[in-house]
Amino acid sequence: MRKKILIVEDNTELLELLRLGIKQAGFSVSTATTGLEALKKARAGSPDLILLDLVLPELDGFAVCEALRRGRDTSAIPIIVLTGLTSEFTRYAGMESGADEYVTKPASPHQLVPRIKYWLRDAKANRQENAHNRASSPTC
Repeated sequence: MRKKILIVEDNTELLELLRLGIKQAGFSVSTATTGLEALKKARAGSPDLILLDLVLPELDGFAVCEALRRGRDTSAIPIIVLTGLTSEFTRYAGMESGADEYVTKPASPHQLVPRIKYWLRDAKANRQENAHNRASSPTC
């Protein structure tokens, strides 16, 4: 069975590029263009991984990430943030909201597919290692 990826991106051109590239890599892909739509699809569709923009209409990606982490059925889904926000503060806030990885745009499917495969390979162990690394890293 193909792994399901939910891509959350409000830029429709980028969304289509990501959708096609990730689908060509062998994944089943669904999409959302708003934060509220992302929450609905994540709760209803049980994706194996979420690729999440932070700047979204209706509900930003930080709030989406936090809500997913609080949800019983969504808390363990790996979340890769894909955003144009590049400041260290934003990166820190994204990780604190519950993201597993923070990738800045521009990023192509060619760059993202290996990251997706990494998180899908053993999501639980990777999330535990990531949480440990965050806890042992010095803060600003």
